[in-house]
Amino acid sequence: MELEKFYYDNKIVRNFAYATIIWGFVGMLVGLIVAIQLIWPFFNFELPYTTFGRIRPLHTNAVIFAFVGNGIFMGLYYSLQRLCKARMFSDLLSNINFWGWQLIIVSAAVTLPLGITTGKEYAELEWFIDIAITLLWVVFGINMMGTIIKRREKHLYVAIWFYIATFVTVAVLHIVNSFELPVSFIKSYSMYAGVQDALVQWWYGHNAVAFFLTTPYLGLMYYFVPKAANRPVYSYRLSIIHFWALIFLYIWAGPHHLLYTALPDWAQSLGTVFSVMLIAPSWGGMINGLLTLRGAWDKVRESIVLKFMVVAVTAYGMSTFEGPMLSLKNVNAISHFTDWTIAHVHIGALGWNGFLTFGMLYWLLPKIFRTELYSKKLAGFHFWIGTIGILFYAIPMYWAGFTQSLMWKEFTDDGFLKYPNFLETVTQIVPMYRLRVIGGSLYLIGVIVMMFNLFKTAAQGKLLANEEAEAPSLVQQGAIHNPGEHWHRRLERKPVMMLVVSLIVILIGGIIEMVPTFMIKSNIPTISSVKPYTPLELQGRDIYIREGCYACHSQMIRTLQDDVDRYGHYSLAVESKYDHPMLWGSKRTGPDLARVGGKYSDAWQVAHLTNPRSVVPQSVMPKYGWLNTTELQTTYLGEHLKAQRDVGVPYTDAMIANAPADAVAQASPDADTQGLVKRYGPATQVRLFDGDKRTVSEMDALVAYLQVLGKLSKAAQAPEPAGK
Repeated sequence: MELEKFYYDNKIVRNFAYATIIWGFVGMLVGLIVAIQLIWPFFNFELPYTTFGRIRPLHTNAVIFAFVGNGIFMGLYYSLQRLCKARMFSDLLSNINFWGWQLIIVSAAVTLPLGITTGKEYAELEWFIDIAITLLWVVFGINMMGTIIKRREKHLYVAIWFYIATFVTVAVLHIVNSFELPVSFIKSYSMYAGVQDALVQWWYGHNAVAFFLTTPYLGLMYYFVPKAANRPVYSYRLSIIHFWALIFLYIWAGPHHLLYTALPDWAQSLGTVFSVMLIAPSWGGMINGLLTLRGAWDKVRESIVLKFMVVAVTAYGMSTFEGPMLSLKNVNAISHFTDWTIAHVHIGALGWNGFLTFGMLYWLLPKIFRTELYSKKLAGFHFWIGTIGILFYAIPMYWAGFTQSLMWKEFTDDGFLKYPNFLETVTQIVPMYRLRVIGGSLYLIGVIVMMFNLFKTAAQGKLLANEEAEAPSLVQQGAIHNPGEHWHRRLERKPVMMLVVSLIVILIGGIIEMVPTFMIKSNIPTISSVKPYTPLELQGRDIYIREGCYACHSQMIRTLQDDVDRYGHYSLAVESKYDHPMLWGSKRTGPDLARVGGKYSDAWQVAHLTNPRSVVPQSVMPKYGWLNTTELQTTYLGEHLKAQRDVGVPYTDAMIANAPADAVAQASPDADTQGLVKRYGPATQVRLFDGDKRTVSEMDALVAYLQVLGKLSKAAQAPEPAGK
């Protein structure tokens, strides 16, 4: 049989490896800064671009899409060529994929600190970057599928199944969640609102974890763990069950992030049921990975690569046990909105994604540079300091989460909240936040040591940019059907069919959950008493989103008794029907704000935003004093209202035409308010919010928004029982 000669492209692997290392350092450094800001608010620096609310999404995007994203491409471009016995389909597309991805990351690094954000969890990048991501993902897909189609290996190895499912599912998730209506180049409004937006966001958010942080890394696990151990995967049949069960079940699980909320109960229950079932395929994958090492534990003791990978797979098992547990209503009532969730997420991020990436880097770079690792001792130091760092990070966060929840839920013998002041829980967990900073610092030190070690490794070797290989073509091998072969073997010879079947499998859950929520009228509450925001309030909401306030404050009072007693009547679906996007939140570093309107005076709100510690000495909130001196831009307010009308908010032509004047009138008692009251009703509060008669400031708009929260509808004002 004649062998065809070809060359693997190691240069693209090298490029993604360098990007993974550099962006990993940047993302984790920003994460450490964010953690420090929650202990010492001084480190917000009283600058708009460095506050917690603006750089927290920079941290999450840098770690998820820059560090892990480049890690995915690094491992995939290396393994796919060898599994297919073919060079990547197009060197040009490979380079477009690399440089385009770095450009998107740089765009995120510029826009997020500038406050250019959609306010959607894990999808904060604005519409023009979303379009770029879509186009680049298509480039990646063409390059990947082209390589698979021109392969010299008949059957698709299990890793490739996961790569295909990742490509098709991430595409669907990104497109559906990114439906938004642009107002300008830097501003858009989500096409969805309230309950529907919450369902779409967490269908996306949970499955971004599933299909960006999990399935591609499972594919990488199936390639690199056997390679590093020089052993076959434990069970082919288990890998089939693991793959198909995982991608089918995962897509249903998003609603478990919305338990006890205004989401319909049937959707909450679906999310819970499928989340619990997820433990079976997830642990099937973990078992397949760990048992691949059976009989090779001597190698694990000797190999720093396998040490990292064993901890990574173990962390995956821990996270995928904890996830289904957190979806149980009784457990979720304790964990949700607390630091328990932060601990859970970081076991996955630091342990699973981080350590598997480090293991791949230590294995890959010496191979493509044709040299030995510069220092095994430094790599061993990295392993142990990284492991200790994870423990110092996660354990205090678990403790903080339990402390928060127990304090929130504790009642006196007389039936009153024992800790009605939210700040009492904040002061209790600051020591745990200090320990988290220590853990994050140790983990980052390990990354710095790795950077030095790997760059010295590259310097002492020479990149084999084009690695020679040879294999017979598919035509020479023959593709005759074997009647006795396993049915899945036949599917593995058809990559396009594998893609189509994967698409159908992942669409089932999304369609069944979303179609009723969008189409059945009983799931879309309508009530005439809900009023839209005035132009000033809408601008205040946009500023609230820009400053990332939603990252610390929820606007969703759950049906739990302690929530109701502390914040007021539980939130109803109808109350957020005009919220594009919804701001229900996922973490309470500060109290819920769903009904904060009128609870404090305007002067208190201004003082609190200007210098939080002047009214709440132990607050960890950043200062927003610059809002007092920043003039509110009202010129294009009419365009904002028009866009809101296009996505379903009932603004009239008169409201749109008079938007700039109405915004000024609401904040200026000396202005003519007759038109404002006529358009928005007599309940519209007209006052001087920040005390400055010379100009309408951004502070005026933000306070106007805060003071109307919970007051746009009378639906929740009648007394009702707390439980549903």
